[in-house]
Amino acid sequence: MKRKLSLALVAAVLVVPMTASAALADPAEQLVNGTFDSGTDPWWWTGNAPASVVGGQLCAAIPAGTTNPWDAIIGQNAVKLQAGESYKLAFKASASTPVTIRANVQLAAPPYTQELSAAPALTAAQQSYSYTFTAAADTDAGQVAFQVGGSATAWTLCLDDISLQGGAPPPVYVPDTGPRVRVNQVGYLADGPKAATVVTEATTGLPWQLRSAAGTVVATGTTTPAGVDATSGQNVQTADFSSYRVKGAGYTLTADGETSVPFDIGVNAAYEKLRTDSLSWYYTQRSGIEILDSIAPGYGRAAGHLGVAPNQGDTDVPCQPGLCDYRLDVRGGWYDAGDHGKYVVNGGISVYQLLSTFERTKVAAGARADKLGDGSLRVPEHGNQVPDVLDEARWELEFMLRMQVPAGKPLAGMVHHKVHDAAWTGLPLDPAADPQPRELHAPSTAATLNLAATAAQGARLFQPYDKAFAAKLLAAAKTAYAAAVANPARYALVTDGTGGGAYDDDNVTDEFYWAAAELFISTGEKVYQDAVVASPWHTADVFRPEGFDWKFTATAGRLDLATVPNALADRARVRQSVVDGARGYLQTLRGNAYNIAYNPSNGKFDWGSNGLVVNNLAVIATAYDISGDTAFRDGVLTGMDYLLGRNALNQSYVTGYGERASHNQHSRMYAHQLNPALPNPPAGSLSGGPNSSIQDPVASKILAGCKPQFCYVDDIESWSTNEITINWNSALSFVASFLADQGEGGAVAKQPCTVTYTRVLDLGGVYIASVTVRNTSRQTLNDWALGFAYTGTQKVDLAVNGTATQTGASVKVKPWQSRLRPGESTTILLVGKVAWGPNAAPAVFTCG
Repeated sequence: MKRKLSLALVAAVLVVPMTASAALADPAEQLVNGTFDSGTDPWWWTGNAPASVVGGQLCAAIPAGTTNPWDAIIGQNAVKLQAGESYKLAFKASASTPVTIRANVQLAAPPYTQELSAAPALTAAQQSYSYTFTAAADTDAGQVAFQVGGSATAWTLCLDDISLQGGAPPPVYVPDTGPRVRVNQVGYLADGPKAATVVTEATTGLPWQLRSAAGTVVATGTTTPAGVDATSGQNVQTADFSSYRVKGAGYTLTADGETSVPFDIGVNAAYEKLRTDSLSWYYTQRSGIEILDSIAPGYGRAAGHLGVAPNQGDTDVPCQPGLCDYRLDVRGGWYDAGDHGKYVVNGGISVYQLLSTFERTKVAAGARADKLGDGSLRVPEHGNQVPDVLDEARWELEFMLRMQVPAGKPLAGMVHHKVHDAAWTGLPLDPAADPQPRELHAPSTAATLNLAATAAQGARLFQPYDKAFAAKLLAAAKTAYAAAVANPARYALVTDGTGGGAYDDDNVTDEFYWAAAELFISTGEKVYQDAVVASPWHTADVFRPEGFDWKFTATAGRLDLATVPNALADRARVRQSVVDGARGYLQTLRGNAYNIAYNPSNGKFDWGSNGLVVNNLAVIATAYDISGDTAFRDGVLTGMDYLLGRNALNQSYVTGYGERASHNQHSRMYAHQLNPALPNPPAGSLSGGPNSSIQDPVASKILAGCKPQFCYVDDIESWSTNEITINWNSALSFVASFLADQGEGGAVAKQPCTVTYTRVLDLGGVYIASVTVRNTSRQTLNDWALGFAYTGTQKVDLAVNGTATQTGASVKVKPWQSRLRPGESTTILLVGKVAWGPNAAPAVFTCG
């Protein structure tokens, strides 16, 4: 989620030298963002007193009818106090109705011991107030709390320039980076690459020792100096222990007098678990449905935004004033990030990657469709005979369909860019307790093309399971594409960032390419093929150093044109372009000591850098699926080391994975850091990661001047470095699923046969295909079967010289010739129908 930056916030990240005498003259400031120049964070408020920044002040609507002052509160936590030190609380305040409030400095948890409790009398005119006190006890868990309840009438409070000065200056922030030997804290595949990074002052090679859990040295070697890493400023060396392949838990690596955190080799099926966790994460992000504790233990909550008080949506949402004369039911979908907003462009790239995770099982050798089938994830739709990953993607797709402008209205067929609260809400806030009015924001060409692309992709994937839903998706995709062609320049604006991220984009040529590609793959229609070929992106290099994301989607179109069978004339060139692009990312990965598959041209890490890293790994993974070159597979494995702990901070950015994992990501729902009664994010949540711009108050206060890898803090208030989003987790899900399919690495198993699939009749929706299978192995195939999956809408009705069964898009053929000797061949005829779209030959076959 991106927010508009104020000039004051930009200035806040500049380092200004200060003389010693000036530093002594100014008491230490203990509060963050008391001027509200950076928005509302880290200030919070109770659900009955929604607040937002108005004219540079924090203003809150205080309800009538509460009994006690503490029935409505605005505050800031994590305030540090020192016993015996003097402090001054100062602020400016006004009230629409004369009222007396409580201004407290106290503990943030029971027994709420007060160090100061003042009773300022507020008037309509803004006044300045100040109070001094001496702290009686040390604490890191203090709180400034404005208790504003107890009024018989409703009124409006405005606060500004809140300051708590005194005590010792906050210590200079020095991150705890743990041992100087950095490893993948989860583990390595037994037959895969294994490397560690050693932070050291030494410039010559150092001896290293790999020890078992019992402390026995099982391997030794010498590190390779890598010099000073530009992204961290550290002098580093690399220890490569790839040759050690013995499975075990609790290994450690020692070098230069330091010992790494423990890790495993080939015993914990980490990526299999990560595939499940990262995809099941979406269930707890669902809007408009009760989250059941029986499915997601510890994360149960009431359904949010169904129009049940205090919610004001999402079942009957108006547009922003002046935008439209209708209201829409836009319930469902996923909460995008740490807030309660729902954004079509971020939903689009996320749905695409979940659908691609499933579609990959049809087009990539070794991909495991059974690991994504019905019953594989923690979702409530078990037993419906639909793969769980499709069930999860459908939850967002149905929301995106509801965001389409109805027929008969201006801009019919276009898609509203987003829906969210009219003003920013504080932390924490349960979705069901959100009292803010919800608003539809203007339709945009980008959002419209996101629906066109993902609905077209979804149509071909849902056809074998739900023909009516597939038809609905295809119709919506075509309508959306036509509406975008008629309205090619309706852009989301950077200024539309109150209450939710702007997600602005004034170049949608990439979205046009992506949407046309998906429609062409699904339908085979010439109009979409012509749009693909005519796009400047079709022959351009779409593999930018910065990677692809919601704002740059040409890569999504390229990857699907390369992997999903289609009749594109230059498809061989398209496939080669993916391999070439992946080689570039592989070169980037190999060119830095931490093996990061990310090298932005300006040398600075962007917002959500971890998402960009893992998207680049997805390109490398796709190149492996296309080429079979194990260098690409090993590159993905090595690149994941960075996300799982082999980095400058010694930090695993995936919750629940690794000894030093992120767990305080910015979220209104998973806010354990602020409220111990709430959970941390679920296992498998990916943090946004280092961000050189450090836009939030917490990060800008402690990280000014940081090297790119150090521009991160695991704090719930650091929304610019530590948020979670649906699109970062979708990229993680794709790569985790790819890695889970690799087993323990090593040599790639080859099929014992070659298959030639030829259409001998393709007319009027009826087809006959000739499938010849030849045993190319040295062993006789006994009681064997042929397996493949269609990428279109084909349905086998009859087999000649065999028996065919079809489940969804997956076909299994038992040949009548059950014994096939080396060199022998057999041919089977398949007779079937095509509901709509092209009749592409299957991409991958198995026999055995």
